[in-house]
Amino acid sequence: MSEEAIKNIIVREDDDYIVNMGPQHPSTHGVLRLEVCLNGETVKYLIPHIGYIHRAIEKMSEADTYKQIIHLTDRMDYLSAHMNNEAVCLAVENALQIEVPERVKYIRVVLDELNRIASHHLWWSAFGMDLGALTTFFYGLRDREKILAIFEESFGSRLLHSFNTPGGLLHDVHPNFQKHTMEFVKYFRKKLPEYKQLLTDNIIFHNRTKGIGKMTKERAIAFGVTGPSGRGSGFSCDVRKVAPYGLYKDIEFKEILHDEGDSFARYLVRMEEMEESLNILERVADNIPQGDFTAKMKPIIKLPEGEYFQRVETARGELAIYIVSDGKKHPYRIKFRTPNFSNLFVLNALSKGHLIADLVAISGSLDLVIPDIDR
Repeated sequence: MSEEAIKNIIVREDDDYIVNMGPQHPSTHGVLRLEVCLNGETVKYLIPHIGYIHRAIEKMSEADTYKQIIHLTDRMDYLSAHMNNEAVCLAVENALQIEVPERVKYIRVVLDELNRIASHHLWWSAFGMDLGALTTFFYGLRDREKILAIFEESFGSRLLHSFNTPGGLLHDVHPNFQKHTMEFVKYFRKKLPEYKQLLTDNIIFHNRTKGIGKMTKERAIAFGVTGPSGRGSGFSCDVRKVAPYGLYKDIEFKEILHDEGDSFARYLVRMEEMEESLNILERVADNIPQGDFTAKMKPIIKLPEGEYFQRVETARGELAIYIVSDGKKHPYRIKFRTPNFSNLFVLNALSKGHLIADLVAISGSLDLVIPDIDR
């Protein structure tokens, strides 16, 4: 829908006024500008303006080899870097019908779930701070540091990993990888009750989130809202369940669903997903088999002519990659379907009629990462 069409839905009144939230604003979690029409403190409509951090990642990928593309996907949703990398690797591996070693499948799942916890953890830290609970930010960064230390030990990188490669991994993980992962699981299980006491059970937090920004299951589907934001409205959309990939085909785990559809429901989904990720880590991390860390691959990868599609579940929802190959070493066309784009554009529908203070809560509950949109 065009900006003009959105504006025409609501008749402007003389005492309405427009304010800009962003592009430099701590609660937008990225370079985003929201053009907000207010009547007093009530939101009448808003228009998201994106493109402030556009880097032409899709166009750049058309001139890069498949191994080089992996490094670009780090820079989309940088808090789901490992899962973004894996999407490209799986697309290439499926196109070439490459079977990766079992060790690789196990390590990828461990890294997926550590990455998911680290992302949800940072979201929890910032969401509380957005609503005035500054302590959550200190607690969250303190405990998330333990995951980043595991990453740094094995990859030499804390945030942007590029550890996946078509056929497997760049190199094997550190000898202490399993030990430190299980130590983190035991440590973090003890912290989740503290988070519940600090924020989840806080009456002020309830007043700021319950009944705020309600999204029905039908609306989530209509806007293509996936990930925890969709599952907070009862939309069963976890790619690990509906289209399992890698080792997820063989792992028993629970898809977290809530049907209240408000900001508090979206909060609960992420909190419970962190606990479920711990369950997955307990089943997998101690059982990583020995073996190779990569399959045999040609130095230059060329996909057969055709079209290829792969999707994965990132911390914010469904990331899909569509590749058109003409048989050369770089794709003829590549397209990423990133979750944050759809998750952002439902914001107008969720915010109408709420106070501008509620807009911060609604936006935070969607867990937006703006560079994932500007690609």
